[in-house]
Amino acid sequence: MPANVPSNGPAGGFPLARLLLVLFVLFGRAAWADTPAATLDGLVDHPLTLSAADLAALPATEVDSSFQTGHGQQTGHFKGVSLWSLVERAGLAVEPGNRRNSLRHYLLVTGRDGYAVVLSIGEIDPDFEGKAVILAYDRDGKPEGGDGLRLIVPGDRHSGRAVRDVVHIEVK
Repeated sequence: MPANVPSNGPAGGFPLARLLLVLFVLFGRAAWADTPAATLDGLVDHPLTLSAADLAALPATEVDSSFQTGHGQQTGHFKGVSLWSLVERAGLAVEPGNRRNSLRHYLLVTGRDGYAVVLSIGEIDPDFEGKAVILAYDRDGKPEGGDGLRLIVPGDRHSGRAVRDVVHIEVK
C-alpha cells in the first residue's frame, strides 16, 4: 500500500470492507435463518410470520418442475412447504358452512423486489384443482440461497409465477 494512502482497516492494511465481507460470509447464513422469511395475512383468522427455520420444521413437499426461461428450458427438484398447508394453518376466513365461498378468494404473492403474482384459492385447494404449489427453500438438494423462498407452480410453462425471494402472501 502506498505510504500516502490511509488504511481503513486494522493494522497490516486489511481493509474493513474485506473484514465485513468475511464476517458476512461466515455468519450471514445463520442470521438469515432467524429472520422473517414471509408473512401470510389478509382474510385469515391467524396471520403468520414465518422464519426460514419455521418453514423447514413444517412437513415438506417435494415437486419436480420444468419451465421455459429466457435462457432456455430449466428443470429442478424443489423442496418446500405446501402453500395450501400454510393457508390452512392461518385459517381461511370464509363464511362457515359454505365451502364454495373460498373460491371467491385469491392469493397475492409478492417478492422482495415488488414483483407480484396471483393464484386462486381453487388452484391450490385439494377439494378443487389441488395443484402442488410450494414455497421452496431448496432446489436440487441445495438451499435456495440468495433467492430466499421461491414460489413454485408446477405445470406453468413459463416461470412467470416463480416469484423469487417471497416476502408477503396476502389472502384477498
